[in-house]
Amino acid sequence: MFLAAATAGAPPHDWLTLTGGAIGQGLPLAAGAAIASPGRTVIALEADGSAMYTIQALWTYAREGLDVTTVIFSNRRYAILAMELQRVGAAAAGDASRNLLDLSRPALDFTALAAGMGVPAARATTATEFAAQLGKALAEPGPHLIEAVIP
Repeated sequence: MFLAAATAGAPPHDWLTLTGGAIGQGLPLAAGAAIASPGRTVIALEADGSAMYTIQALWTYAREGLDVTTVIFSNRRYAILAMELQRVGAAAAGDASRNLLDLSRPALDFTALAAGMGVPAARATTATEFAAQLGKALAEPGPHLIEAVIP
């Protein structure tokens, strides 16, 4: 939500974002951006729950050789849906409803999912690891995925 303002002083770039109502749009949107602008690096920023709606886009990245670096913000839950429960006053609905939003049983392994679809992947658990992995991914063309574990 706040990234557009945070990147205002960055080198020239385009920012494609969701305007509401379509969980999972980010990965296929990145594929479209890469196809529309060959030669430009695309960085897809996606939450883990949202990514699960359209994870098959990774296969398209690999098949088409798209220069997309995907960052999965992995907090192990459908956080946007929890926020929506709160907005309608149902946040305290109980363990059963909160359980539906949990993505940790079993834990998702985005590095394995990406590798299975032909996309090199790494997991970062610290900012230092993330910075190193992002630098490496951006230095070589083609698809990459970084699972950024969020505590």
